[in-house]
Amino acid sequence: AQAGRWRGAAATGHSDPRAGDAVAAHAEPAWGLAARGAMVEAGAPAFAFRLHAKHELWTDSAADLYAQAVAAQWNADTAIDWSDAPPLPAAVEDAIVQVMTYMVENENAALLVPARFLGQLHPHFRELQAALAIQVADEARHIDVFTRRIRRHGREPALSTAGGQASLKSLLDEPDFSVAGFLLSVLGEGTFVNLLQFLQTEAPDPLTRQIARLAARDEARHVALGMSHLLYRLEREPDFRHRLAQAVEQRHDALAGTAGLNEEVFDALVLIAAGSLAPANVARGYARVQQLMRDMADGRYAKLVRLGFPRAQAEQLAALHTRNFM
Repeated sequence: AQAGRWRGAAATGHSDPRAGDAVAAHAEPAWGLAARGAMVEAGAPAFAFRLHAKHELWTDSAADLYAQAVAAQWNADTAIDWSDAPPLPAAVEDAIVQVMTYMVENENAALLVPARFLGQLHPHFRELQAALAIQVADEARHIDVFTRRIRRHGREPALSTAGGQASLKSLLDEPDFSVAGFLLSVLGEGTFVNLLQFLQTEAPDPLTRQIARLAARDEARHVALGMSHLLYRLEREPDFRHRLAQAVEQRHDALAGTAGLNEEVFDALVLIAAGSLAPANVARGYARVQQLMRDMADGRYAKLVRLGFPRAQAEQLAALHTRNFM
């Protein structure tokens, strides 16, 4: 061992993340693809992983959240009763198709953002790598089930708007891991949890309610991962709050010329909650959507306060979040 390939080999921490010095503050390029805890032979090639600084990406909750995600995985063919989908009035079915179309494009963004960072993440941080990978798998499953719901009664996807696409593109364009996670997982997916809970309660058919319940459970876990990372980083770098606030303000200004949530989606949500075009039901549906908007804003505010923003600033930033929800 002293004279062979082990001579000069580099230590890479410990495989058990609970060990005090298991995860390095900076993962070395020459550690490459080696298992954390391995000894890396001298002369190994250097790998250019952009995300290699622990404070910029880590959370001590990654392993637990990954374990929870593994235990909570579900099969769309067995967890959902696809036959429990009685025909609805044509206008209501069209409304569900419009909302599901909107949700597919939002889930495309929620898949691509962590997938992009996953390829830049040093494998030394394997617990976070695993948590992001299973998050990508969750989003792929959501896209599948939302699309299957669209097609359940022979429909094709409905309208995708330029404003909605612009809002989502701003998430894909964000280069910073923490800022992207803040905008997507904490504010965006946090708001999406409210939307899915709304559908779980208000959708007129059991199939849509089943899908919303299962997807909301996954999304809540994604929010928890984003929150835990930001709490980790802000504890070590309190001034980073200024960067987060600036990101919300810049995104709001960049999207000021767009329409935000398109009227087709808004009206569809009203009709889903109404269940019919009867005026009294539409009035009830409108009131329920207004309450949904308030619940979304309250949820964003609570998360911002938990991240240490002063209450007045948290209220302001919650209100500036994109009208497109995600």
